[in-house]
Amino acid sequence: MYLSDFQYELPQELIAQEPLSERAASRLLTLHAQGGREDRRFRELPELLRENDLLVFNDTRVIPARLYGRKESGGRVELLIERVHEGRTALALVRASKSPKPGSLLLLEGGAQAEVIDREGDAFRLRLAGDEDWWSVMERWGHMPLPPYIQRADRVVDRERYQTVYARNPGAVAAPTAGLHFDEPLLERIRERGVETARVTLHVGAGTFQPVRCDRIEEHRMHSEWYEVPEETAEAVACHRSCGGRIVAVGTTSLRALESAATGGGELVAGWGETTLFIYPGYRFRVVDALVTNFHLPGSTLLMLVCAFSGRERVLEAYRHAVQAGYRFFSYGDAMFLERREADGAI
Repeated sequence: MYLSDFQYELPQELIAQEPLSERAASRLLTLHAQGGREDRRFRELPELLRENDLLVFNDTRVIPARLYGRKESGGRVELLIERVHEGRTALALVRASKSPKPGSLLLLEGGAQAEVIDREGDAFRLRLAGDEDWWSVMERWGHMPLPPYIQRADRVVDRERYQTVYARNPGAVAAPTAGLHFDEPLLERIRERGVETARVTLHVGAGTFQPVRCDRIEEHRMHSEWYEVPEETAEAVACHRSCGGRIVAVGTTSLRALESAATGGGELVAGWGETTLFIYPGYRFRVVDALVTNFHLPGSTLLMLVCAFSGRERVLEAYRHAVQAGYRFFSYGDAMFLERREADGAI
């Protein structure tokens, strides 16, 4: 398969720059397993769920990971903290006119100073001077790391809206955006319908925005992301599957966590670790039966995942419909509900 197999035309004006005033007011394009397509509203999601379904959320919390400062020479720098290690050491992407050298200092807003220790791939290992740790520096001076296609500076409202209402485990530098559509009234309606919920954690990394740079997608290597599937979630999945219920993943991140925890023998196993799982057409799904997800960038690994789940031609036709119907795209945009197609992987 080639990168050109996963392209579509998207007018710039359909890329959502702002969240809607109400989370659940977004639109919901629905693809059924046996064919058929519906234009709905996200608040109608409970009507698509069954009493015995298990809805699985990613409870990662987006950290205010973007920091600004300057080099000792005076040049401006922008940091995106990828991971914090032992409080005062972190792995970060650094944007500057020239890459900083090991041993140099970065002078950050608020007075914090970070020493460049070494380089690890595209990222730099940094160590804070003094007693303050990265978590407190980010909380006081950090900015929400809005994705590059949102072409404005972050604002106070993004601290709440670029975050799910159920977020609790800090560590992501990008939101699990399918979850942004849920509010407490909608969650209550889902519970009243008899649908149970469970949680996983996958800390979304900046690599989620990295483009696929090879023509043959099989040659692409995924970035690594940390995930955890709790014991109670593994038990809930086994219970619902044994009695004929569906496992509904809220977001591609929830799906990747569940599928990563089942790659061994096919059964979901509780635990944590790093995942580099790349899902594209031909992948055999082991856990997830239905998926709630936003619209994804042309040629992205997330679009490839959705094509694997519901069929490439079917998904791309749905995307063309969404463009014609004026759906809003990407993080602050509209959503899809997809039932897994048994003939998944078909080109």
